[in-house]
Amino acid sequence: MAVKPVSASEYSEGSIRVLKGLEPVKQRPGMYTRTDNPLHIIQEVLDNAADEALAGFGKKIKVTLHQDGSVSVEDDGRGIPFGLHPEEKAPVIELVFTRLHAGGKFDKGKGGAYSFSGGLHGVGVSVTNALATRLEATSHREGQAARLVFSGGDVVEPLVARPLEGGERKQGTTVRVWPDAKYFESSSLPMGELMHLLRSKAVLMPGVSVTLANEKTRDTQTWQYKGGLRDYLMQTLSADPVIPLFEGEGFADAGHDSFAEGEGAAWAVAFTEDGQPVRESYVNLIPTSAGGTHESGLRDGLFQAVKSFIELHSLLPKGVKLLPEDVFARASYVLSAKVLDPQFQGQIKERLNSRDAVRLVSSFVRPALELWLNQHVDYGKKLAELAIKAAQTRQKAGQKVEKRKGSGVAVLPGKLTDCESRDISHNEVFLVEGDSAGGSAKMGRDKESQAILPLRGKVLNTWEVDRDRLFANNEIHDISVAIGVDPHGPDDSPDLSGLRYGKVCILSDADVDGSHIQVLLLTLFFRHFPKLIETGHIYVARPPLFRVDVPARGKKPAAKMYALDEGELTAILDKAEKDGVPREKCQISRFKGLGEMNAEQLWETTLNPDTRRLLPVQLGGMDFAATEGLITKLMGKGEAAARRELMELHGDAVEIDI
Repeated sequence: MAVKPVSASEYSEGSIRVLKGLEPVKQRPGMYTRTDNPLHIIQEVLDNAADEALAGFGKKIKVTLHQDGSVSVEDDGRGIPFGLHPEEKAPVIELVFTRLHAGGKFDKGKGGAYSFSGGLHGVGVSVTNALATRLEATSHREGQAARLVFSGGDVVEPLVARPLEGGERKQGTTVRVWPDAKYFESSSLPMGELMHLLRSKAVLMPGVSVTLANEKTRDTQTWQYKGGLRDYLMQTLSADPVIPLFEGEGFADAGHDSFAEGEGAAWAVAFTEDGQPVRESYVNLIPTSAGGTHESGLRDGLFQAVKSFIELHSLLPKGVKLLPEDVFARASYVLSAKVLDPQFQGQIKERLNSRDAVRLVSSFVRPALELWLNQHVDYGKKLAELAIKAAQTRQKAGQKVEKRKGSGVAVLPGKLTDCESRDISHNEVFLVEGDSAGGSAKMGRDKESQAILPLRGKVLNTWEVDRDRLFANNEIHDISVAIGVDPHGPDDSPDLSGLRYGKVCILSDADVDGSHIQVLLLTLFFRHFPKLIETGHIYVARPPLFRVDVPARGKKPAAKMYALDEGELTAILDKAEKDGVPREKCQISRFKGLGEMNAEQLWETTLNPDTRRLLPVQLGGMDFAATEGLITKLMGKGEAAARRELMELHGDAVEIDI
C-alpha cells in the first residue's frame, strides 16, 4: 500500500503554533522594538526611570556603559514592588520583566501608580529582557534590597531579598542589561542618539539630574536644566530668533469638559529667518521623532493665532492666501505634551496618533499666543511679515507651473469637485467609490487643497487593455484628465509637468468590495501610470471599519474612538476594560461603507491630514518584473489555474468578511 507523502504545504491541526510568554518577541523582534541597534531596548528601561521622576518620586537617573558591553540604568524612585502579585502568585518584579502587557501604567486616573506615563502597551522592559543574554534587576524599597537575574527572558537566579546595609540608598531600581547581539544589526549603541535622549530627559524634567558614565573612556557627563524648554531651545538654535522666544504651558483642571485633569502641554517656540529649524516633540517624556497629532495641534494653534492677528490688523496683501505651513516654515520648537492615554503608531512610539491631541494642544497654544501678540504688537507684525513672505514665495512658485500648462488644457470632468489651490505640493485628489460617499467627502473636505472625483461602480480591470483603448472607458478617461498625466509604460518618460495633484488618494470602503476597487485602481496605476507610483504620488486612504463610543469613566470624559479593523477594535475594548468600563457598556457601530459616515466623521478619520492614516504606495522588496508577474497571476484573464493554486496555498491566511 502506497503511503501518501506529506506535502510541504499541508495544513492541519498540528500546523498551528501558539507562542507563549516572550516567544513572540524573539520570533519577530522588529514588531516590538527597533532592531538596527539596542538603543531602544535600553530606552525602555530609561523611560521607566523617567516615569518615576515624572510622578515626583526621583531626582537622579544614572546610565553606566560597562566595560563588558552591558548597560545599567539606576534611579532613586520607589523601587519596583517585589511582593507576590495577588492574582498571579508570583513576585511583581518578575511579572514586569517576563510578561507582555504587565505593568503599572494601565491603571490610570485616581489611585493609579502613574497618572501620566510614556509606557502604555506594557510590553516595554519585558521586550528588553527577551532580547538580552542576561538582565539583572535590583529593587530597593521598604528597608530591603531584592535581586533577580534573567537570561533570554527566563529567570535563572530567583528573587532573593536581604535587609539594606548602612551605606546603601534607601529606594530605587537598578537594571543592568546585556543586549543579545544576534537580534541587532549592530551591537554598539549610537552615542550621539543616546546623549541626545538623556539630555532631552533632563530638559523635560527641570531639576532632575541625568548622568552618563562610560567605564571604557572614564568620562562622566551630567545634564540638569533649571530653565527647562526655554534654556534648551536657546542653546540648540543655530541662528538668532527674529522675535523673542514664545513659551508657555497649559493643563486642564479637574472641571475641564473635554480633557482629563493634568492633560495639556508646555512649549517653547522661536522664529528664525535662516538656519536649520530645531523641532523636537515629546509625549509624557517619550521622544516622538516622527511627530504626530500633538505637533499638528501646535501648528494649528500657531496658525490660528497669527491668522487672527493678521486679520485684526488688516495686514494681508490682496491675493495672498495664508496656509499653516507659511507660519510654521521658520518655526523652531520644543513641545512636551501630557496625554492621559497616548495612542502611538508602531510599538516604538515614534509618532503620536491620538486624535484628541490636536485639539488639546491647539486649545492651549492659540489663546496664549493671541494674548502675547496683542501685548507685543511690533513683534506680532514682524511675525506676520515672515509668514506673508513665505506665502508669497510659495504662490509665485505655484504660478510658474500654472502658466506653463495653461495652453491646450483638456476640459476637466464634470463630476470632479476641484480644490481652490493650484500648488501641487499641497493638493490632493480623492478617488472615491460611489456617489453617496462622494457627497460626504465633498462636504467634509478642505476646499482649499482637497479635490473629490467620485467613481461609479467597479473600475475596469485594465491589466490586459491596450493603452490606445483606455480612453474608451469613461471612468479611466476622467481619472487621467483630472490628474493631468497621460497613460505611459514603465520605460517611457511621461511629461509630469501637467500633474495637478501632489497626492492621488484611493478612497474606498473598508470592506471586501472596497478592497476589490482598491486593487483595480492599483492595477490601473501600476500598468498605465507607473511613474506616478515611482515618484511617490499614489496613496491609499484607510477609513475605519468601526466606531466605539466609550462612556465617561472617573476622571476621563466620554470618548469616540475609531478602529481600522478587528484587531484595533479588540485593543480599544481591552483598554476600556482596564479603565473600568465593561465591554458591553461600549457601543460599537460598524460602518458598512463610506456613505454611512457623515461629513464630520469622514473628515476626522480619513481626510484630515493631522489625524488620518494614508499609506504611500511603493514597490516593495520585489523588483518590477516580479511584481508584474504577481499581478498577472491575480488580474490576468487566462490565469484561473494560477489563482486557484495561490488560493489553495494561502487561503487559510485570509480573514473572510461575510
